[in-house]
Amino acid sequence: MKLLRIGPKGQEKPAILDEEGRIRDLSGHVDDIAGDVLTPEGLAKLSAIDVSSLPLVEGDPRLGACVGRIGKFICIGLNYADHAAETGAEIPSEPIVFNKWTSAISGPNDDIEIPRGCEKTDWEVELGVVIGKGGRYIEEEDALSHVAGYCVINDVSERAWQIERGGSWDKGKGCDTFGPIGPWLVTADEAGEVGDLAMWLEVDGHRYQDGSTKTMIFAVAHLIHYCSQFLSLQPGDVISTGTPPGVGLGQRPPVYLKGGETVRLGIEGLGEQTQRVVRG
Repeated sequence: MKLLRIGPKGQEKPAILDEEGRIRDLSGHVDDIAGDVLTPEGLAKLSAIDVSSLPLVEGDPRLGACVGRIGKFICIGLNYADHAAETGAEIPSEPIVFNKWTSAISGPNDDIEIPRGCEKTDWEVELGVVIGKGGRYIEEEDALSHVAGYCVINDVSERAWQIERGGSWDKGKGCDTFGPIGPWLVTADEAGEVGDLAMWLEVDGHRYQDGSTKTMIFAVAHLIHYCSQFLSLQPGDVISTGTPPGVGLGQRPPVYLKGGETVRLGIEGLGEQTQRVVRG
């Protein structure tokens, strides 16, 4: 299934894509793509619905983040060997974990707003993992059974605040609009194996990132296992799993977003995003 959320910000309602790629309204069956709806039992109930019987959504509605009421927005840094190399960083011995604040979450095609005083705003196409079955101390061999599905994430980053202002990375990662998620959540059964998916990102038509999930250092199952040693995972939590090479920081000289650009990105089988960059 491809699950999505449509409507004005803060008023999104649940929807699903039919076999022809048309949007169908799910609000008669569930209140949101969130919480218990994402558990194995919740997804089983959705899969039993005759999608062709659902109301068609007309027009071109705004897409919200494909998951609602996200509790934790967990991110993994330097998780692609070729990205670590372009930044001159050593391969991590353990996953680097940081957070985006949930106020950073936005729709896949909403504007990216550069905060006041920012001069090194960057892009990162990433595979998002949405938790469906909660747990703590999850065994790696059982970890994928905890996944509801996968999605595209742009881990927008302000490098000066991330690297040059002291402390953790979080202050340069969690600004408002720095977490576009979607366009849809592709359930794990439909997404299949995600260990070798093409992923890309363009700015004003120039392709900067052109990689694959196959260069991940720590695979999805290990990341779920690892994170669950430090915190409990709950349905609707999101893990953003790192980015391939081609970020602005890695260009020679570096290239950053200034405002006025159009960013397009996507992952094989999981859809595309398009954002306009504006200054706050």
